[in-house]
Amino acid sequence: MEQPLRNVRPNIVQSIRAFTVRDLQAAAEALGHHFLYANLATALNKQDILELISTQFQLPPHNGKNLDALYDCLTDTVYKSGPQTGFVVVLEHIPTSPKFDKEAREQLLDVFRDVADFWAERKVPFRAFYSFAVARAPKPADLEQVDEPLLTDKLVDVSPQALRMSSPFNAGYWLSAA
Repeated sequence: MEQPLRNVRPNIVQSIRAFTVRDLQAAAEALGHHFLYANLATALNKQDILELISTQFQLPPHNGKNLDALYDCLTDTVYKSGPQTGFVVVLEHIPTSPKFDKEAREQLLDVFRDVADFWAERKVPFRAFYSFAVARAPKPADLEQVDEPLLTDKLVDVSPQALRMSSPFNAGYWLSAA
C-alpha cells in the first residue's frame, strides 16, 4: 500500500464499500493513525450500540451512554490528552432493525460526522467507515420466539430473471423460464 487512503478525504464518514477492515487497519498503521474498530453485530438497540462502542473503543468509564457523551469522548477527552496524528474508525454491522431504525442510524452517523468536523478544524484526519448489518433469515428454532415482523419477511427475489418475468407483457421470458 503505497499511499493509503489517498483517494479518501481526510475528514469523512462513509460506507466501507471497497475497503476491508484489514486494509483500513493496515492504512491506519502505515499513516501512524489510531485505529478504532467496533463490531456491532450483536447490538439490538441504541444502548447496546453505545455500550459496544464504549467497550471496543476503550472509552473512559465516565462515558455517559448517550450520543452526546460519545461525541465528548471522541473529541474533547482525546484532544486534551495531547497531539493526535489521525484516526481511522470502523463501525461494522450497524443494526437495521425496528429497534434501531433509519433515524437512529443517522443520529449515530451524525455524531461521527460532527467528530470528523471537530478534528478537521484542528487539521487532524478523522476517517470513519461503516457497514450495515445484513438481514438474515432466522433458523427454524428461532421462528417461534419472534414476536415482531422479520426484516427478511419483506425480501423478494430481485434476480434479473425475476425482474424480467415480473412484467405480464414479457411473455418470452415467461415461456423460456417454464
